[in-house]
Amino acid sequence: MQALQITWFLLIGILLIGYCILDGFDLGVGFWHLFAKKKGERTAFIHSIEPFWDGNEVWLLTAGGALFAAFPPVYATVFSGFYLAMMLVLLGLIFRAVAIEFRNKIENERWVKAWDFAFAFGSVLPSILYGVAIGNVLQGLELNAIGDYTGGFFALLNPFAIFCGIVGLAMFAHHGALYLSMKLEGEAATTASAWAQKAWYAFLFTLMPTLVYGVKFCISGDYKMVCMALIVLTLVMNSVSFMFNKRGNAKGAFLSSCVTIALLMLAVAAALFPNIVPCTNEPDWGLTVFNSSSSDRTLGWMLGIALVGMPLVLAYTAFIHRVFRDKVKVHDD
Repeated sequence: MQALQITWFLLIGILLIGYCILDGFDLGVGFWHLFAKKKGERTAFIHSIEPFWDGNEVWLLTAGGALFAAFPPVYATVFSGFYLAMMLVLLGLIFRAVAIEFRNKIENERWVKAWDFAFAFGSVLPSILYGVAIGNVLQGLELNAIGDYTGGFFALLNPFAIFCGIVGLAMFAHHGALYLSMKLEGEAATTASAWAQKAWYAFLFTLMPTLVYGVKFCISGDYKMVCMALIVLTLVMNSVSFMFNKRGNAKGAFLSSCVTIALLMLAVAAALFPNIVPCTNEPDWGLTVFNSSSSDRTLGWMLGIALVGMPLVLAYTAFIHRVFRDKVKVHDD
């Protein structure tokens, strides 16, 4: 049944959207960690995400597992073709996790600074590489008849993909700054709001040429008008986020940023559908929702499990953010 295949395409998209929104502010906080001048501010940055960061990464793991089960050829092509990039992403996430746990174990300035750098490095590197991966998938990959990626690692570092990586970093930097302005108090919150204003300009001025190129060359499916509508809504919500932040409404600005990210990811999905991995050298060799899925029985059983598991994950996420909804205080060094 095509309905099951389409449903799983959408469900995996929802998982990736959830990851980008939730871990996006974690990664953005890590980027701004480089710019905090006081140790107390950097400590407050980490405390603001400490209850959430490991749970947020579960969304990425779940999306990867769902991709493996629902579309095995896509999983094989993407994870083998992007193998080195995936290892770099894992390296960054490991650095970030270890830095959060080890930073305060020893009261030594050099120790703390080293882990502060590891935390920032582990946040910036995945932010860029996620965008690079999306840029390459949008353009399509060079595949053979059985769906194996035949290009090299450096072929993935093409101008459009690199630009998408910069867009991803700017988007998460903006998202993370808005989160900090919402979670911190006093001068630190004001500084984070100013960072968000600057990141918004960086996000917009890198996003616009990327969208123009993407609309012209990277829409491989039959839903160009849907994609265009989603892009317009993305720009509108991004502007709403800017206005909320300028007026000092930190929560409204952050929620608007969440919607912006969701709409942009939906635009990517609309640009691809029904393709998942387009093929540049022979279009018929591309991997689609319909030629690369598991059996209907597998998809049906998975859907039943997802209908039980997804509400639990959403409930847990909402509960943990409610419990730790209070602002984080910035202590003097």
